[in-house]
Amino acid sequence: MPYNKFEEYNMQVTDDVKTRYKHIINDLGEDTQREGLLKTPERAAKAMQFLTQGYDQDPVEILKGAMFKESYNEMVIVKDIELYSLCEHHILPFFGKAHIAYIPNGHIVGLSKLPRIVDVFARRLQVQERLTEQILDCINDTLQPQGVAVVIEAAHMCMMMRGVQKQNSTTTTSGFRGQFEKIETRNEFLKLIGK
Repeated sequence: MPYNKFEEYNMQVTDDVKTRYKHIINDLGEDTQREGLLKTPERAAKAMQFLTQGYDQDPVEILKGAMFKESYNEMVIVKDIELYSLCEHHILPFFGKAHIAYIPNGHIVGLSKLPRIVDVFARRLQVQERLTEQILDCINDTLQPQGVAVVIEAAHMCMMMRGVQKQNSTTTTSGFRGQFEKIETRNEFLKLIGK
């Protein structure tokens, strides 16, 4: 069976953004009628819609859709969650991994929902610090666990390709709520994710 790719785009937005990209490419000195660039404005418009689709998704509903009553009350960790986002300052990518832990308080959540929450917030124009807080607060406010921890490690193309041009730099952000504010719980989490 052949591969079928299915992506939905708002055609009005696609056409508007496509026109803007065409102007940008022209303003940069390129010829948008050149064979290799003929479809670039449309591709870029669709790519931008894909990379910012998090604005149209509700992370709270995603979590609530997979919450289950459970008496388990030990740490749950999902680590090495790939993330890709766009820096809101330069609209250049940053990418890396998120590590999430929570201690249930009567409810657990389907494990796949934690990476989905990362994607919802990452698929917006972002800064890593806010991304960390949004993931943390969403899980904390929705699940109301005994505690939540989030660590994000990412490389930023705005630091690697331009500006200071430091290709080997990474940025780590973290946030802790509830039981993870206690040093022993926090240290257990950090040890389990290899930090």
